[in-house]
Amino acid sequence: MRAAVLHEIGQDKLDILDDVEAVGFGPGRVRVRVRATGLCHSDLSAMAGVLPQPAPFVPGHEGAGEILEVGEGVTNVKPGDRVVVCWLPACGACPACKRGQTELCLAGFMNAGTPNFKRSGGSSSDLFGFAGTGTFAEEVVVDAGCAVPIPDDVPFDIAALIGCGVTTGLGAALNTADVEAGSSVAVIGCGGVGISAIQGARLKGAAEIVAVDPVRSRRDAALKFGATKAVSPDELADAKQTLTAGEGFDYVFEVVGRSATARTAYENTRRGGTLVVVGAGAMDDFLQLNMFELFFDEKRILPSMYGGGDVLRSYERTIALWRAGRIDLEGLITHRVPLSEINEALDQMRTGVALRTCIEI
Repeated sequence: MRAAVLHEIGQDKLDILDDVEAVGFGPGRVRVRVRATGLCHSDLSAMAGVLPQPAPFVPGHEGAGEILEVGEGVTNVKPGDRVVVCWLPACGACPACKRGQTELCLAGFMNAGTPNFKRSGGSSSDLFGFAGTGTFAEEVVVDAGCAVPIPDDVPFDIAALIGCGVTTGLGAALNTADVEAGSSVAVIGCGGVGISAIQGARLKGAAEIVAVDPVRSRRDAALKFGATKAVSPDELADAKQTLTAGEGFDYVFEVVGRSATARTAYENTRRGGTLVVVGAGAMDDFLQLNMFELFFDEKRILPSMYGGGDVLRSYERTIALWRAGRIDLEGLITHRVPLSEINEALDQMRTGVALRTCIEI
């Protein structure tokens, strides 16, 4: 089968191979035919070494498809079922799951260290799947808990977005921040996740939602998805002064994953306000806060992992909101490419021209 492979961390291009096999099928596992997958910035971060991921590997973790085969003991899905690939399944038995914090379950991360692909033919080298999945491939074998059934009326491209970006952004506003109606919000970083956070803040009734992004097309898009104002990073200080009399915003979402933007987010959060860290950053990128400001400003700093709530419930909620026309998911997909043009999709993400690129497989 075909798959897009990164041979070494730090390379900026993927190699489309046709001699890849999905491996690991057996009890408790399922084989999924991937039909659509989104390109998330986390894929680029893993390729660059910002996020830890063994190589060589198949990127992609935001996918949807249909079940081809189920292993012994699998009861949640059957062949022919349409599913979204969940890269962070809950085991249900660990301390985090028992506390109801299923988004902190580490079971899914353990899969990332086990190869789930290999090359056939003249080479038998093992390949890993990003975040234990690897959806830039025609097929993938994952734990049954990673395959979440979806209704027949949800298209594969929409389901793929629900698998990561939309769940992360919406959940940051609805679960982690629990944005208060009438409040002021700023969102720094307006790709697919940031736009989803904007939609979540709009759903919660925020009065002012300021989208902050250096790319003009993303700022323009943010206004269509619910932002009341869109500014470049250089214009954020003026927006803070105009909209909050210099006090700062009630909620600021950092959706970039860098200490510099997290510091900017902190400085633009009002005293007693809430900074929500959504972006996934590097382990050696440190956010500096002095102990006096941390005490004196009483700002809440809330990291948001995968939307900060029960993933399965979040999927169901997102589908219900989409069906009711309360959120726009189709509009997030600004570009579509076949797997053979995956490197074009990478360029679209790097330049910021795409909110989400759907890779049709």
